[in-house]
Amino acid sequence: LNEEEEKFVLDTLAGCIEYKSLLDVVVNAFYVRDGRYCLISERNLYIVICYLATFQLEELGLQHFSRIVKSLDTAKMQKFLRFFFNTLYLNTWIKDEWSQFYDSLYVKENWIDPLLRWQPKVQQLIGQLTDKLSNHTTTVKTSAVTQPKEFNLTVPKPRAIPIPLPIPTLEKMQPVPPSTYKPPKEKKELEEIKRKNWRKAEVSVLYSYSSLSFLLNFVSYNFPFSQIDNIPIKLNAAAILREGALYQRKMEQELKRIENLLRGAGDPSEFLEWQKQMRGKDLEEQLAEIECRRLQGKLSHEEAVLAHQNVIQENKKKADLMREEKAELMHQYAEKRLQEQKEVRELVEQVMEGHKNAKQAKIKLQKYKQQIVQEVCEENRELLRQALEEEEEKLRKRYELIQQIRAIESLPSLRQKFVDLTETGGHGLICEMSIVELRERLALLREAQKAAEEEKRDQIIHEKQAKEQLLLDKLDQISLFRAELGRAAALKREEKKLKPPSGERPMKDERILNLQKKIIEKTMERKKQAGLL
Repeated sequence: LNEEEEKFVLDTLAGCIEYKSLLDVVVNAFYVRDGRYCLISERNLYIVICYLATFQLEELGLQHFSRIVKSLDTAKMQKFLRFFFNTLYLNTWIKDEWSQFYDSLYVKENWIDPLLRWQPKVQQLIGQLTDKLSNHTTTVKTSAVTQPKEFNLTVPKPRAIPIPLPIPTLEKMQPVPPSTYKPPKEKKELEEIKRKNWRKAEVSVLYSYSSLSFLLNFVSYNFPFSQIDNIPIKLNAAAILREGALYQRKMEQELKRIENLLRGAGDPSEFLEWQKQMRGKDLEEQLAEIECRRLQGKLSHEEAVLAHQNVIQENKKKADLMREEKAELMHQYAEKRLQEQKEVRELVEQVMEGHKNAKQAKIKLQKYKQQIVQEVCEENRELLRQALEEEEEKLRKRYELIQQIRAIESLPSLRQKFVDLTETGGHGLICEMSIVELRERLALLREAQKAAEEEKRDQIIHEKQAKEQLLLDKLDQISLFRAELGRAAALKREEKKLKPPSGERPMKDERILNLQKKIIEKTMERKKQAGLL
């Protein structure tokens, strides 16, 4: 560089170091807002452009500044200049952040106001960069690409096609029967009968002087099932035993209760009726309390909505006052801006006279850059040549190793061995035996296992026959109980028809009525307030 170029570079470097705190404010904000996808390695580029635009634009002039910007990446410069020369940003947070380091009046007069004066002309430069991006006029310098050559390698012989193995055939499996995925009809009918009989669960005990008649009446009271014998139900063994045990247990409990009555114990029916009435009253009180809580929550919601509407009205009045104050401040700012523009025009004419030698400095800078690029290209060519030589050496060694492996594989090998099944392995063990002896012992073990299986099968058959007989006895006992249950259910239906209907429910609680009235009043007031808004 000559003396003038060296002085310009050193002054720019010194200025970037001196005003580093101010430049970091703008560049950091750019990376956070508009430059989220820009590289961190380009940070110094944005710092230099920001310094030139803030402190050297008056000295360089717009023409030389435009040449510097256009010599760099178009998209990056367009994005950064559009961010930095935003009038709103300059008047607000940039001015406030710089005022933390220097006096606010000094910042405004020496840095912010000159940037605002240059903003219209810089906006034209941004428009030119935008048009250049939209027309895709950016040229990319490409270096000569090295064309690789094919290696002169021996073509390997084609391998023989192996004989395909036969595809094993699978045995045809039996399809799944469709009845697996369909529920039985008997199950639906049984559920319907259970649902009907559940409503007839409370049946009074029919007393009789005859012990047999009293026992049958007890069974009908505890098992209010009807019409079960009319449906063909296929019960498994567990269901039959479970139902038989249930009948037996209930019979024992009823006999014990009869003995207690004969000894003078009281009938608990009156106590159960009183207990039922008290539970009903407790349930009604709980429902009334729940309804009160729900209505109180609804009333709180209406009051909250009404308070929110009042807050909206107050905020609206405050917003109107702020708009009036803002309009007055903007009017004062416009008058002050016109006065500053007149002063700027006079200063620009004086500054433009000192920027005539910038064109020569740019030409010398381009020549210096071209020289550096040529040196880098020569170093890359030398490194690429060395890498190709190393790769050729590796391929040559790999080819020699493959030839050695193929030569070893081509040698014939004898792997035939004769085996005598009557001889032992000759390992010197006590339990050693030949293959023929092993086969004979395995045959004897299979015969012993088969005899044991036959004996086990006979034992299972005998146990199954005994279990079937027990189930038949249980089924006869269950059929007797079900027949008597049908007659007891018919008597229960006749008694239920003769019972008088129950009384109506009492009126609502007074607290609920008062809360409902308050909710209606608050709702009317809220709708009226909403109409005014």
